[in-house]
Amino acid sequence: DYLTFVPDGEPTLDADLGKEIELLKPLGIKIAIITNASLIWRKDVRQDLLKADWISLKVDAVSNGTWYRINRPQKSLKLESILAGMLNFVSIFKGELTTETMLIQGINDNSSQLEEIADFLAQLKPSKAYLAIPTRPPAEKEVRAAGEQAVNIAYQIFTRNLSNVEYLIGYEGNAFALTGKVEDDLLSITAVHPMRREAVMEFLKQSDTDWRVVEKLIKDGSLVELEYQGRKFYARKLPLYRENPWSIGYFDRREGKGL
Repeated sequence: DYLTFVPDGEPTLDADLGKEIELLKPLGIKIAIITNASLIWRKDVRQDLLKADWISLKVDAVSNGTWYRINRPQKSLKLESILAGMLNFVSIFKGELTTETMLIQGINDNSSQLEEIADFLAQLKPSKAYLAIPTRPPAEKEVRAAGEQAVNIAYQIFTRNLSNVEYLIGYEGNAFALTGKVEDDLLSITAVHPMRREAVMEFLKQSDTDWRVVEKLIKDGSLVELEYQGRKFYARKLPLYRENPWSIGYFDRREGKGL
């Protein structure tokens, strides 16, 4: 659907990003950019991003302490300017906007942090807000992905403020396709968002099967049962880290210095 700028680094570090988009536009292919938004406070970066059709902005925190712990930003970067830059950008962007929030255990997965993030995202009004966890080994060994219960709570909090929230967890295979096989389809749905018990029961009824399917998936570790505000939810078991590490060294072609 899109030609996506998602390099081994941060696309907005490329001083020629806007020119590259202009060169690609005549091909008639929509352009997507996945950015950590660290440079969106700059007018020239916003002007480049405005040329794209689909943008994903990373919003892991809206408080300085948490932001520094998660992102280890270059010293000249200021969270307040980045958040203001996002708001400025979305006020004039005509394409499709999505957001991504990565949940880290013990850092940004508590209710107060999640509510603050959700409140800010509501101002951005994304067409879809993704919840993610690190599925590859992070730069710091002590970093741990938020657990299933925390991710479910995040989903419930986000859906109070946002119309469309999904998981972006990084399962192997095509987690979003429906196959007609009850077990596979249930895992596909719960890979995208948790399901209430009532919704699972209705799904099983429509599939002409019973609760034993759920019991089997829980027993073999594919599905987990969660609870939030007295209601039971079912979600796909979160994946383990993959072996290939993240790249964390970038070079800013706009400024000619490393970040």
